[in-house]
Amino acid sequence: MPIGRVNAAKYIARELPAPFEELLGGEHSHRIFNTAHANWCTPPGHSIPWHDCYAGADMLPIPQKARLFLDPAGQPRTPPNHLRGQELPQVEQAIRHAVWADREAHRLGVDR
Repeated sequence: MPIGRVNAAKYIARELPAPFEELLGGEHSHRIFNTAHANWCTPPGHSIPWHDCYAGADMLPIPQKARLFLDPAGQPRTPPNHLRGQELPQVEQAIRHAVWADREAHRLGVDR
């Protein structure tokens, strides 16, 4: 009997319990990380649409979104070379915000 695929996204809570969500920037943090992740992941000619990459990040809680911009040691990742115009400053802002959010999530004990 074949086993069907499980959509893990429905088991991941996007929002942290109060007050942690707001302490980590709330909806502002979600928008910064989602937009930067979509810009990061969609170089010219990329086959996956920008809005799909945005939605992929949108389902994650803030600490996991922050780690999209950090290496395994918690250091900022270097932005890809395809970023141009307003995208590069947005991604650089997201990286700085990710360092802060990751540090705060560790401090608050919500770094899941």
